[in-house]
Amino acid sequence: MQEQEIQEANAVRQEIESQKAQEPEAAKREEETSQNDNPVPKVSIIVPVYNAEKALRRCVDSILNQEFTDFELILIDDGSKDSSGAICDSYAAADSRVHVRHKANTGVSDTRNMALDMARGTYLQFLDSDDWITPDATKLFVRTAEEKDCDLVISDFYRVAGDRVSRKGDLEESEVMSREEFAGHMMENPADFYYGVLWNKLYKREIVERCQIRMDAEVSWCEDFLFNLEYILHGKRFCALPVPLYYYVKTEGSLVAQNISLTKTVKMKRMVFSYYNEFFKNVYEEEDYEKNKLQVYRYLIDAAGDGIVPPAILPGAKKLGSERTPVDVKVVGNDGFFMEEYRNRKLLDRYLEIVSLAENLSLNEVRLLLYLSQPHGAGNRRELADFADMPYSILLATLQLLAVKGFVKLSEIRTGEDKKEGKRLHIQFTPEAEPALDGIAAAIRDFDEARFAGFTEEERIQYARLNQKMKENILRVLR
Repeated sequence: MQEQEIQEANAVRQEIESQKAQEPEAAKREEETSQNDNPVPKVSIIVPVYNAEKALRRCVDSILNQEFTDFELILIDDGSKDSSGAICDSYAAADSRVHVRHKANTGVSDTRNMALDMARGTYLQFLDSDDWITPDATKLFVRTAEEKDCDLVISDFYRVAGDRVSRKGDLEESEVMSREEFAGHMMENPADFYYGVLWNKLYKREIVERCQIRMDAEVSWCEDFLFNLEYILHGKRFCALPVPLYYYVKTEGSLVAQNISLTKTVKMKRMVFSYYNEFFKNVYEEEDYEKNKLQVYRYLIDAAGDGIVPPAILPGAKKLGSERTPVDVKVVGNDGFFMEEYRNRKLLDRYLEIVSLAENLSLNEVRLLLYLSQPHGAGNRRELADFADMPYSILLATLQLLAVKGFVKLSEIRTGEDKKEGKRLHIQFTPEAEPALDGIAAAIRDFDEARFAGFTEEERIQYARLNQKMKENILRVLR
């Protein structure tokens, strides 16, 4: 009898242990089922987290407050010893787009690889937990990738040191580039953060998965760059977005600070250069490679020479917060006779400023291009100043700048045989203005999307009817 009880007890224990062993697998299956029930997001945003409690909320809030909302945020806690893990969990509890994993500390490469295994989005976007992004970053990345059908989008960024910020970029052309063309630009500045890091780029996950591209966990210097070189070898179409979308906070992270031996450092740098050299051998034909060999070898001199934020006294450095036109939320929230017009203008300026940054134009120049692109009956400069709501002197200066930069051609056409009838101003856009005009058209679409967010189709139709009725009432008085 006693022997039978022991056998029964052992059977119960084995059953309990079997159930415990199945719990993690069951939880994993439950999570996979839950993820499969959710629509596949357009973008997977990946943030490795390690002891980042001071800056983590700023980083995550900048992602969750994006104008573009079709994304999943993957936070991987790499064995943090502070409250970072709890902060990640609190975001996951509040927003279903946030997914969190906790693991032992194994380094940033291994952490990113875990996130890549989890990712489901069409595109991949990376951030470091010390940094943050502009509210339109993901939207502009995705729009560029889809409109230009490119495999990699690379953007300008802001470098932050204390309360100072400076813009960093390299490529000014916005046309699609081939692999060879993109590699040629990269060769000119081989150690530039602009090309080496992950966080100012948008990747296609299909390429990453098909080619099984992952971070090399054995490398702790230029591991991002190696990932990029591998990815570029498999991409065909590349595009630059000359708009700063990312705030990179310069922090200490040298190999010396990581307590890596000098011998290992030299070995890693040699290995990275070998990979870099091999990359160009694969990109170019042998004859072209030989012509550019000296340029390729510049990497040995320039390696890791970028990333330093210029002192505040250098041209281009600004106080953090002034890099884009600020908006006082309290002011735009006020009520009053002119406040609706003021809010509309501020909202439109927010989107026009993207064109300003991309085309290296002032906001006044972009505004004037917008007015010129709209139907108007202005026959001379004074009428145009009235239509554009600009002081006459500002209108003259801005119009002249657009002509000097080659965006418009100005001429005057006599309206009749009688000299007293005067001349009519004729303004013609040049081909150089097309990118800016395309950007303005996108800005107007964004402006309308923001204003009519949450409107039903019936509400939009009703708004159009009421707007037309108000127009007729105003015309009746003004005529």
